[in-house]
Amino acid sequence: MRNRFCFSLPLFLALAAFVTGSAVCFAQDSDFNLNAHANSHATAEKVGLPVYPGATIYKDKDDSSADLGLAFNGFHFSLLAVKYVTGDPAGKVLEFYRKPLSHYGEVLECLHGKPVGERSRTSSGLTCSSEQGDHGQVNGSPDSSSDHELRAGTPLRFRIVGIDSTDGGNTRFGLVYLELPKDR
Repeated sequence: MRNRFCFSLPLFLALAAFVTGSAVCFAQDSDFNLNAHANSHATAEKVGLPVYPGATIYKDKDDSSADLGLAFNGFHFSLLAVKYVTGDPAGKVLEFYRKPLSHYGEVLECLHGKPVGERSRTSSGLTCSSEQGDHGQVNGSPDSSSDHELRAGTPLRFRIVGIDSTDGGNTRFGLVYLELPKDR
């Protein structure tokens, strides 16, 4: 039976608050190494994608970006996310990001967590589901949180461009980089 990784954001934030900032802890005469950080300094550049022309940071009551990381000995988790808004239609935004995403591998298009077209999995094993093969689970639901998205990378390291919503002539979208720990 394989062990499953299930990431709990509240648990991570509690751990990050305990460690405080980018502190690194070492136990004397041991191989114990813990590094955690949580801040709102993510950018499109850090995600590894360009900013859509004319898009601006989407500001709401929550932060418009997140940079979360946790390293514990051989365990490593990283999440970078930033939200934008544009007056252009969602289809135009997704089309713009196809080429930059292709630098990270085959681009998979997903609608409500299901593949669009004939490709349901990339040659590296990346799928539209939150379930990433035998490697882990990003959240509790196999459905995507965004309506329409593009993904590229591997099941353990991938980028997502997701449309959050389209209303009033504006399209809100997010750029995400996710690195999951290896299944041990």
